[in-house]
Amino acid sequence: MKYWGDRETLSHANRLRRSYYELLRDDLDQMLIDFALTESYKNFINKQQPYPYVEKRELKPRARIPDLEYDAQNAFLVIYVEDCIPAAHKKYIRFFDVNKTTKTNLVQSETLPLEKFDRTQKYLDSVCFTDFLKKLLPIDYALLIQRDPSTRTRDRYVLSHFHVRIDWPIAEAAEDLAKNLRYISKDIYERGDKYAEDIQKKFFEYYGLPVMAGGRRTAAIVSAQYLRRLSCITTVYAGSSESRALFKFSENGVSKFVLVFFEKDEIHQIAQNNDMNPNTFKRNFVISKNRKGGVCLFQVSYSYASPAKPPEDGKMRELKPDLSWLRVESQQIIPKAGVWKYPPLPINIIYS
Repeated sequence: MKYWGDRETLSHANRLRRSYYELLRDDLDQMLIDFALTESYKNFINKQQPYPYVEKRELKPRARIPDLEYDAQNAFLVIYVEDCIPAAHKKYIRFFDVNKTTKTNLVQSETLPLEKFDRTQKYLDSVCFTDFLKKLLPIDYALLIQRDPSTRTRDRYVLSHFHVRIDWPIAEAAEDLAKNLRYISKDIYERGDKYAEDIQKKFFEYYGLPVMAGGRRTAAIVSAQYLRRLSCITTVYAGSSESRALFKFSENGVSKFVLVFFEKDEIHQIAQNNDMNPNTFKRNFVISKNRKGGVCLFQVSYSYASPAKPPEDGKMRELKPDLSWLRVESQQIIPKAGVWKYPPLPINIIYS
């Protein structure tokens, strides 16, 4: 069910653009992981509150997340688009002149502590972009990063809009997914209310969320589904104060980033399994440590089971709610921000 063009089908110009997009996405991953997790951890420490680590069961597909928000956990929503969104989509992705990241709009926004304005800081290749992004991330609704259509000479990505609302109904998003997967032909209610309700529940499961998750996470999966109408790749990030996690939805599927605490002996075992000195592991993978152990960044990626893929014969089929749509694809300890030499380390903690 590919909605974007494979690299082999692109012009040389668009292949270069995709490479640039993915390179910048790697940097954006680092920025948002740092803000969602490392900065949140520091918030808890500064408030002298114990950090609420995610339990293993919360990382399993179809897991239920405790319905409790943590003020110290950074929450946000970011949409990152390979091309620029055509104006025809403004009906549901609400980006207008009034919420462009211009000096006038930003100064008028009472929530922004902007002492001075540098018009280049909103570009991803600016040295000031990280600081600019962190000032805008706590704002309600979403931030939109896309290719700057005014720059014709080269591809340049810009944080073009803030306060972006996602106004596509959940039922329409679930209907769109169900049609693509051939569970319905036209309308979500064509097989009755119970069937429509089951489809909406499976829509949340498709994106790795519990049913009727919090506002930002729901907006994230609705926008991720809507943006499949574009012919380019897109990435949606959602930092959640309930899940204590960073969600990433892209053409590669669903990923979740959380903090995990490892005991001292576990750290030594992980280092040994990866032919690494324990001190080397601590320098490159542990964001905070004490006498008992250390805190690491952990990523779990999910893949789709056959019920969550279009049928090979293209025929209509019956929804079976009991069948799982997601499965754990990979589990990794990822390096701290700024570490270049070491790759993520595979580990199994969810089912251990």
